[in-house]
Amino acid sequence: MLIATVLLGSLLAQADEGLFVAKPLTQPGQFTAGIEGPQCGKDGSIYAVNFAKDQTIGKIAPDGKGEVFVTLPGKSTGNGIVFDKQGRMYVADYVEHNVLRIDMKTKKIEVFAHEDSMAQPNDLAIAPNETLYASDPAWPQNSGQIWKIDTAGKVTKVADDMGTTNGIEVSPDGKLLYVNESAQRNVWVFDIKDDGTLANKRLFKEFPDHGFDGMRCDVAGNLYITRYGKGTVVVLSPDAKELHEIDVLGKQPSNLCFGGPDGRTVYVTEVEHTRLVQFRVDKPGLAWKRWQGAK
Repeated sequence: MLIATVLLGSLLAQADEGLFVAKPLTQPGQFTAGIEGPQCGKDGSIYAVNFAKDQTIGKIAPDGKGEVFVTLPGKSTGNGIVFDKQGRMYVADYVEHNVLRIDMKTKKIEVFAHEDSMAQPNDLAIAPNETLYASDPAWPQNSGQIWKIDTAGKVTKVADDMGTTNGIEVSPDGKLLYVNESAQRNVWVFDIKDDGTLANKRLFKEFPDHGFDGMRCDVAGNLYITRYGKGTVVVLSPDAKELHEIDVLGKQPSNLCFGGPDGRTVYVTEVEHTRLVQFRVDKPGLAWKRWQGAK
């Protein structure tokens, strides 16, 4: 009886808070159709690419007010974003085959890593030791690969002969790398070896329809995946069970991040209406938790 009461209380609390129910954060049209990213900074702002015009990175306050944070140089155009523990921003520049690094105080932009043999760096994940992993789809060939970028900016290919690699994430303990294939609708998981290379590729989850884009973990290792074309975010447990599926008010969610004062607000970049939407969840995001131990 006590257990039932506790469970009921938990469910009622979630209902009162409106968990897993999306609502708009920004107005339609504030971003271009290239809206992507996103990632939350230590100050609580949400950063997403292509705000107002292409080649920009927008800074969005939790109340939805936005501004251009930086404009990228030359032809550089951003896609996925992550932060390290020092608060530096890393941006996948898919046009110039770069990973850019941005100083958040001075707004200085530098090429942290470059690799000509990349089709593009599409999305980024960061491990607890601050090694970066980049997905690299070649869309015309429906193929892809994965790159490792160490803290000195050295680029190493760690997986090839894959489908259209897109969303990518490291598990909370730093031992697993997840990557999805948009066209093939597979989610794969690898073991991360001590040297940062990958081993033991295995199928984590296969879906019968619709594509994927970005994905991120919460602190419990649950994986949040945008279902591009279906208009949802699906939540998978570490053993690949479907826990939730959230309607994000548009058919083309491209990526997501966790933020808010307690790390339990998910922000989703949505292409159909070129806006950010948000919803509350029951556990903080992994990236948000790492900020708590940052200097």
